[in-house]
Amino acid sequence: MASQTSSPQPSDAPEQQIIEPPEILSLLPMREMVVFPGMVIPWQVQREATVRLIDDAAAKGNRFVAVAAIRDPEVAEPTSGDLYKVGVASYIRMMLKLPDRIQLMLQGLRRIEVVEVLQEKPYAVVRVRPLEDAIAGPPEEIAALKRSVIQTFRRVIELSPQAPSELASALTGEEDPSVVADFVAAHSPIGTADKQNLLETLDVRERLRKLLGFLTREMQMLELQGKIQSQVSSELSKTQREYYLREQLRAIQKELGETDERTQEIEELRKRIAESHMPEEARKEAERELDRLSRMPPAAAEYTVSRTYLDWLLALPWDVSTEDNLDIKNVKQVLDSDHYGLEKVKERILEYLSVRKFKTEGNVRHPILCFVGPPGVGKTSLGRSIARALGRKFVRISLGGIRDEAEIRGHRRTYIGALPGQIIQGIRRAEANNPVFMMDEIDKVGMDFRGDPTSALLEVLDPEQNYAFRDHYIDVPFDLSKVLFITTANLLDPIAPPLRDRMEVLELPGYTEEEKVAIATRHLVPKQMQEHGLSEQHIRWEEGALRVLIRGYTREAGVRNLEREIAAICRKATREFAEGRTERVEVTEEQVRRYLGSPRFEQEELLERITRPGVATGLAWTPTGGEVLVVEATSMPGEERLTLTGMLGEVMKESAQAALSYVRSRAKELGIDPGFYKKMDIHVHVPAGAIPKDGPSAGITIAAALASLLTGRKEKPHVAMTGEITLTGRVLPVGGIKEKVLAARRAGITEVVLPERNRKDVEEDVPEEVRRSMRFTFVTSMDQVLSAVLDGLPQAAADHDSPTA
Repeated sequence: MASQTSSPQPSDAPEQQIIEPPEILSLLPMREMVVFPGMVIPWQVQREATVRLIDDAAAKGNRFVAVAAIRDPEVAEPTSGDLYKVGVASYIRMMLKLPDRIQLMLQGLRRIEVVEVLQEKPYAVVRVRPLEDAIAGPPEEIAALKRSVIQTFRRVIELSPQAPSELASALTGEEDPSVVADFVAAHSPIGTADKQNLLETLDVRERLRKLLGFLTREMQMLELQGKIQSQVSSELSKTQREYYLREQLRAIQKELGETDERTQEIEELRKRIAESHMPEEARKEAERELDRLSRMPPAAAEYTVSRTYLDWLLALPWDVSTEDNLDIKNVKQVLDSDHYGLEKVKERILEYLSVRKFKTEGNVRHPILCFVGPPGVGKTSLGRSIARALGRKFVRISLGGIRDEAEIRGHRRTYIGALPGQIIQGIRRAEANNPVFMMDEIDKVGMDFRGDPTSALLEVLDPEQNYAFRDHYIDVPFDLSKVLFITTANLLDPIAPPLRDRMEVLELPGYTEEEKVAIATRHLVPKQMQEHGLSEQHIRWEEGALRVLIRGYTREAGVRNLEREIAAICRKATREFAEGRTERVEVTEEQVRRYLGSPRFEQEELLERITRPGVATGLAWTPTGGEVLVVEATSMPGEERLTLTGMLGEVMKESAQAALSYVRSRAKELGIDPGFYKKMDIHVHVPAGAIPKDGPSAGITIAAALASLLTGRKEKPHVAMTGEITLTGRVLPVGGIKEKVLAARRAGITEVVLPERNRKDVEEDVPEEVRRSMRFTFVTSMDQVLSAVLDGLPQAAADHDSPTA
């Protein structure tokens, strides 16, 4: 909480209906502030518990709160025990909710004492009793005390330069000594403990006595302070005279050609500003700051801040650019040598360079690329490879976990230790205004009370806006339109839609087994051999060993774990040579098992699972690639009950309901008793029950399992399927086709049943060697699915022959 100054005028009496507060009130803690009756103050609420208190008060329409000061202002999370027992019942006259705080207007009503704490969490709720003023003593004495208090208060106001002058006349005509005491105590520059002492003093005469003592002490302190300041000002005038004399001396030295170190420094900065080729606005700001610096003594606190700001302005590459490598063939060779596959990404980079080469006039719009894919597919290393191919500098920052907007836009120079944001810092490190700027993990950016970094990135990643990007620290526009921004993400959904709309998304779905073997042969094995000091004289790798590593020891879309396993084998081979081995290590399938033990991932034979009706094989997508999903269905005597197990999500449960409804509607055509559901319970289970599963793509698999169970016909061997089902039996398209097809191939499946509208995904995304080695059946209805996947299904169950690819 941060307090504000109180109202300089005595408040008007509150409305009649809010004079008497209730007995039970929420307790609002005040840090270094004491509220008095009749006092109206603005107050900012930021602490979570206090925000909850105000929100509940607004929701219930209860504007009364108890206000009490905190004994120790250093306590971060105060409880009722940390507050004074005597406070003021107050009324919330106004409330304004801002993004990071709540602004209140509080009016003190009357003194109260906390007699019982009814609640501590999330905020304190207390029972209070009102405290009444006691006026005892001769009226003449009280009147004299009141007059002395007012006179001393006016003297204090005159001596306090920051106090509003209106306070001196605010008590004119006020007769109530209690009101006078409370008003003066509220607006006097005395400590919190003294103010609390006055609040707890119910005897008005005693309160005036104490207040007069506090004011007299404060007046004496202010008079002494004024005396000291007058002495300092006379000394300061002497210092100013010396400053002018020094300036004259500097001018004389300049005429004589004799300059001191500071003058040389200022002149050097002025020369660097002239040679930096800054834009006009930046140059004017730099010259203005340099003029301030030249008039500032080096011992001043602002000197270092101003000098650091000028250093940042001069260090930025305002007009320094690297020349792009426009040899398209050479760029393609560099990209191919660094990364195997990833043809779409390489093609997009070559298209961009071709436009740069063909369009010689005007600016070329730089694409904002977003690489989306599972871990380990080479997103970050691809950005570094693009920079090398283009001949540009490379800058990388990680956005994972960033929650402060200032990390992007920088801090304003008024803050201690302020710095530019990561964008300007990266440009400075690159020493060029057109680097390849990679922002890793953009899907993991968060937000909290410090701002939303995603919103700050909207300007950075928009070519229509970033030509005049203004960092809070630099506070002058910097042109980012020449920067080639590349972002990476594992998932596209967490990225805010406005930010996603600004980027050109390129998906890196993962590698086939052949691609992994090629990557391991070309890149991973030579890299690890070099890192472990091995050569071809020490170790030789067989392709079969790499395939065993891929199938049995890793299960991923990328190659990160594959590289770790290759490194593990290299380490073990290095140890053998260190212990005296002389002959070359032949890395075969048996040698892999000897080094790494039994395979961690056994390829389960699907034929062993499809031994009875009621089992169907489906395909699923995961963030790390595709998976084969087996759906099992069984029946038992019962009463029309469907049980679903295997940690299924809501969408998958609804797909199971739709599949059962379809089977019931087609019971006659499938040769099933139409009344089968009335005398049995059906249980559908998806193994790997500890792993959550959701999505609509298992719809046709569940329907096939139910049809297999009820018709008594088994699923054909080496067949898997994916697709969404409707109640009428239509098959709708799904996503993740490439990952699912690759998973099916790894599991030994030779035929995949897919929705007809996914045909284009197979033709565009699935590698040609995979398409040649598998059979694809494209369907539009569930009847075609059953005809394709169930063994011996009657012809009546199919509308027509299914198209195949």
